[in-house]
Amino acid sequence: MNKLRNKLWSKTRHKQQGVYTVEFAIVGAVFFLLLFAVLEVGRLFFVWNVLTEASRRGARLATVCHFDHGSVSAFDPMAEAALFNNVPMAPELGIANLKISYLQLNGTQIVDSDNVDDIDLIRAEIINYQHQLIIPGLFMTLNSPSFSTTLPRESLGVTRTKYTSCLPNT
Repeated sequence: MNKLRNKLWSKTRHKQQGVYTVEFAIVGAVFFLLLFAVLEVGRLFFVWNVLTEASRRGARLATVCHFDHGSVSAFDPMAEAALFNNVPMAPELGIANLKISYLQLNGTQIVDSDNVDDIDLIRAEIINYQHQLIIPGLFMTLNSPSFSTTLPRESLGVTRTKYTSCLPNT
């Protein structure tokens, strides 16, 4: 009887030698997928905070810096300063994604004006930004929501005697 029991035990044990490896492969794959998903959601929130800060910085610089009066638009160095001076805080974020608008109080965009007094508000928006999720096995591109900051106008770079530039290297 003892021999029969040992023989059956030996066969059962031999059949289950690879079970732990298979279990680890399944559980490990799910664990690492969830781990990377949590890390990627954290990166997504970081990028969205960077986009919020970039719109805030763009609006602030546009309220106090000199702008192109001819086309009523912000200069590229102003947009680059708002986007952290080309430090890659968010992947693929460039000055094409930052739109600065000079507005009247009712929200109408000023397109052509020689009079600085026509400007009441400045809006900076992050537009057309896409975020690439990097989760193993799940590659998605998310369209960013609109990040917008609107501030009342301040000096617009105008002093009593001249225009001042608050941008580096100008």
